[in-house]
Amino acid sequence: MKKSTILNIIFAAVILVAALGLLLWQRSRTPAESVQAQLTYGDENTVMDIPLYKDETYTVDTGYLTVTIQVQDGQARFINSTCPDHVCENYGWISVEDQQAVCIPGHAVLMIVPVA
Repeated sequence: MKKSTILNIIFAAVILVAALGLLLWQRSRTPAESVQAQLTYGDENTVMDIPLYKDETYTVDTGYLTVTIQVQDGQARFINSTCPDHVCENYGWISVEDQQAVCIPGHAVLMIVPVA
């Protein structure tokens, strides 16, 4: 084999190992016990801490409308909003620190943060 082909194979293997390492590190650094969902809503920026280790559904009146948040398997998402467009419901599940979903008409931000 050519020397350049061997170097390309080695380079590809190093990249794959690095990517796998980063993936495993990311998954291990944010288990449901070390992060939580945090809902900030309303004109007063009220903060509601939501644990991710317990499957539950939360219904919150934001002062503008009502949003429903589902927690399941260490993840959280908006599952219902009384707003006209329901964009927040399309964000899907969030579970990694600094991920967020926003309901603009409801003045509500759902974000994953470290447990204090």
